[in-house]
Amino acid sequence: MADHHSSVTWSHQFEDAGQQHEAASLGMWVFLATEVMFFGGLFCGYTIYRNQYVAGFVAGSHELNAVIGAINTAVLICSSLSMALAVRAAQLGKRISLVSCLIVTILLGLTFIFVKLYLEWWHDYQHGFAPALNFTFAGPNTRSVELFFCFYFLMTGVHALHMIVGVGVLSVLTVKAWKGRYGPDHFNSVEIAGLYWHFIDIIWIFLFPLLYLIGGRY
Repeated sequence: MADHHSSVTWSHQFEDAGQQHEAASLGMWVFLATEVMFFGGLFCGYTIYRNQYVAGFVAGSHELNAVIGAINTAVLICSSLSMALAVRAAQLGKRISLVSCLIVTILLGLTFIFVKLYLEWWHDYQHGFAPALNFTFAGPNTRSVELFFCFYFLMTGVHALHMIVGVGVLSVLTVKAWKGRYGPDHFNSVEIAGLYWHFIDIIWIFLFPLLYLIGGRY
C-alpha cells in the first residue's frame, strides 16, 4: 500500500506509515525491556555474590586489564556516535553518509569483539582464569575468585553475543542503504537498529566499572 503523493510504503495491516513507525518503535522498546530484565537478573546475582565475597571479587577484578577495558569503552562510545550519525543521515536522505557511518559503526563493533575475544579472553585462558576449562589461580580466596570469573565470562560473553548480532543487522542495513532503500520517508529500520546498538553500548557502560574497577587499583 502506498500514498500516491509520496514514496512512503507500509504493510497492509497498518493504516499509514506513521502507525507502522510507532508500532515498530514500540516493539523494539518492549524487546529492550525484556533485555533489561535479563541483564538485570545477571547484575542482581553478581551484586549479591560480590557483597558476600568482596575479597575474592576484588582479587579477580585486579587480574583484568582495566586499560584494555577502558579502550573498549571508548570504542563503543564512538560507535554510538557513528550510529546516531547514521540515523540522522538516513533521515536526511544522505546515502553516502549513511553507508559510511554504518561501516564505521560495524568496524568499531568488530574492533570491540576482537579486543574482547582475542586480547582479553585468550589472555585470561592462557593465564588460568577460565573456570571449568583452565582455572589455575592459586592465591587466597580461590573459590570466590573463580566465581567472579564465572560471572565475568558469562556477562561479557552474553554482551559479545549481542554485539555480534548487532554487527550482522548493521551489515544487512549497509547493503540495503547502498542500494538506496532508506531516505527521509523510509528510515525506520535504521532508527530501530540504532536503539538496539545504543542499548548494547549502555550495558557495557555498566559492565566496565562493575567488573574492572572493584576496590581501586592504586
